[in-house]
Amino acid sequence: MYTGLRYGTAEMCHNVGWRGAFSLPPKMLSNHYLVLSAAALLVSGQYSLPPALQAAQGSATSALVLPSDFTDTDTIHQTAMLVDQKAGAPADNTPPGLPQAPTMVTAQDGEIVVGEVSDSNSVRTLRHAGRRAVSDYEMIFNGTTTFDGKADAAVEGTAYLTYTIVTNASYTQGKSECLDFCDKSAGCVFVNMYYELNNPFFDAQQSNLKCVAYGDVHTAVEKTNFGGEQQLSSLPTIIQQSSGYASLLVEQPPVPEGYELVFGPSSAANNAPGYMGFAFIDKYDPTTCAKLCNQRGPDANGGACKYFNIWRAVVLGIPTTYTCSMYSAPTNASTATNTGQGPLNVTLSRGYARISHIPDGTFESFTCDTADSDFCFAKSSQSWVGSSPDGGDLDATIFHYAPYAHMGSGVSLLGSAFGSDSFPGILSPAAPLATLEHGRTYVLQFFHSSTYSGAELERLAFVEVWWNGVLVGSVRAGYSAWAYYEFPVVSKGKGTDVLQFKGGHAPAYDFIDDVYLFLA
Repeated sequence: MYTGLRYGTAEMCHNVGWRGAFSLPPKMLSNHYLVLSAAALLVSGQYSLPPALQAAQGSATSALVLPSDFTDTDTIHQTAMLVDQKAGAPADNTPPGLPQAPTMVTAQDGEIVVGEVSDSNSVRTLRHAGRRAVSDYEMIFNGTTTFDGKADAAVEGTAYLTYTIVTNASYTQGKSECLDFCDKSAGCVFVNMYYELNNPFFDAQQSNLKCVAYGDVHTAVEKTNFGGEQQLSSLPTIIQQSSGYASLLVEQPPVPEGYELVFGPSSAANNAPGYMGFAFIDKYDPTTCAKLCNQRGPDANGGACKYFNIWRAVVLGIPTTYTCSMYSAPTNASTATNTGQGPLNVTLSRGYARISHIPDGTFESFTCDTADSDFCFAKSSQSWVGSSPDGGDLDATIFHYAPYAHMGSGVSLLGSAFGSDSFPGILSPAAPLATLEHGRTYVLQFFHSSTYSGAELERLAFVEVWWNGVLVGSVRAGYSAWAYYEFPVVSKGKGTDVLQFKGGHAPAYDFIDDVYLFLA
């Protein structure tokens, strides 16, 4: 026998639509509903009061276990002290002017790795800065003017992009040739210009002046490449007049497709629940972070990655790596409390949330008419509409009741709320989805639970997912605690896409919560 019925607090939005909630005194709980409920839910000697009567759920734990793990800042900081992402122009016969290499992953969840992110190329994803004047740059450090026994050195730093050879004379003619190269290199904010003597691959009569582009600003402390011996010549390479110039015009990085900027830049990173892990990348590239978030496997409790925080780690004043921290629950600047640890400082921290095209997919906007009430339901809300077949009654509803919900207090139900019939209900957004692009693939994601009536009564639980009148997926899990599901769909665009959840077979009840529709 299930318990938990509280007649005096049950608020019911029966047949009045959203914002039509009213309190129903005990004497108005008609015998009609009580008799139908008892008859419909009698199976093998088991009884269950229907959800409309605010009963307790089945024996299995159905509510979400909120993630207790916050951002693993210790592992991120420890890994940042180990990873080496420094690079510079190659000293071998690698030709100048090559396209920038794709953004690479250099560590993941504490493990040092080297790997490319599919479909991520910095040439495509980093915005072109546009034409800058020489006055739009400032000298960060100057190089030696003569070789007097003290060798100069080239920069070895993070976010190396590419290099070229400029005319020797350009060093003393305003440096515009090298700065023009930076202008034309996507993501370039800094150049290191230096002569490399004794390099057999360059003709000093033509030019041996290298211009090296970076996606981050570096200082003279990072001049660590002093040249040296080489395999194809008996003479060591010598580096002279190594100078550095940084752009004064640094644009906001482009917002990745399917995301919105939530905060930043800031000097603090997020420390929030729903943390899914992190990756280091070799450039400050939000688009690559977005791809890593999209490709991250779903969390059992929180579902897919919905938010990422990208930030730059600076150790003792030197840029060291670029962190992508990923989360199954969106957050914002309020949880950006991690400013660093020891010699590591957080800089350029930005947060990006994945855009869902489902209005109120968490059902949290549906609340009770009275502020102190924690239980009410309706067949529609501002964002959702439930419908029943002929002869059915409240076969698709929206509830405000935390014990039924996956997270928070809002949740949807398929199956007659009073148990008065066994027809499936249909739940759909109140209007066609207007923000989708024609021909684009999206991923529909949601959580489903069918434990309400216990193992025996929930055997016939089911949910079908219909997209523009076509069945695109189904859930027939029987007795099942909250579980994550996703199905791909293709948009017709022009505000015509229609989503429907069809299911429920009271006393087999199906709860649906946390519905999201993301660009694939």
